[in-house]
Amino acid sequence: MAKFVPLPTRAFGAEPGIPDVAALAGWIAEHRGTAADLTGCKLDLSLAPQLEAGITAPCVGGLFCRDRVVESFTGLNEKRDTITGEIDIEGTALTADAAILAAQKKNVWCALPAPSELGITDAYYHDEDEREDAVAVAYGKIMRNMRDAGIGGHILIAKKAVPCDIAPLARKNVFFFVPSASKEDLETLLEYQKEVAVGPSPAVDLSSLTDEFEINRVFLIDPDEDAIMSALSSFDPDQISVGGYCTGACDTYWKKLAKSAVYRK
Repeated sequence: MAKFVPLPTRAFGAEPGIPDVAALAGWIAEHRGTAADLTGCKLDLSLAPQLEAGITAPCVGGLFCRDRVVESFTGLNEKRDTITGEIDIEGTALTADAAILAAQKKNVWCALPAPSELGITDAYYHDEDEREDAVAVAYGKIMRNMRDAGIGGHILIAKKAVPCDIAPLARKNVFFFVPSASKEDLETLLEYQKEVAVGPSPAVDLSSLTDEFEINRVFLIDPDEDAIMSALSSFDPDQISVGGYCTGACDTYWKKLAKSAVYRK
């Protein structure tokens, strides 16, 4: 008789919808004295379904945290879309968010947009390398402050793998995630990190990557049974995890993901 063996699960963040008025009002009332706003609410409420589903390595946040990041920067104009002075950080709501999340789950990870996803223009440095360096240093400070508040690490989400994002920030507790990564994106990512997340589309031949790169772990995003068995032809079971990035109804999404995280032995 076939035996089903569980695989570990990891969240790569979520893009939750806006909670209903009653839920939002109740959450704000419970968090008076903190940065009790829509972003904080979405961060906080998106953790519970992951914990309930038993996700091995939960992670909240996503591209929707863009405003949180730019609000942390000094040196931006009033619209927070143009650099007009030296980039640095000031007291940030993200640190308060981190403390709230860590109180619920120690060492929970948080997903933020990668620097290239912020959509800010430069009217100060007038030098691409200098601007990128300044933003990367600010990101490093933000993430360090959040880790000091109890966050375990960060997922940085991007539509494309951009070396100027990855090179200065890739490290053990920072993982770059491209949800619809092409083979070229994955090759760029693997220049800097030895773990990679592969989605169901576009289809990527994992064996072609293992011929060129050392890969310690592969995260299969929303895999079906065939995707898991295909990965097992290139990796040992202890190198495979099932990953999730919720962009819909998260209450049911994480339960379905956890249920799918098995392979037939």
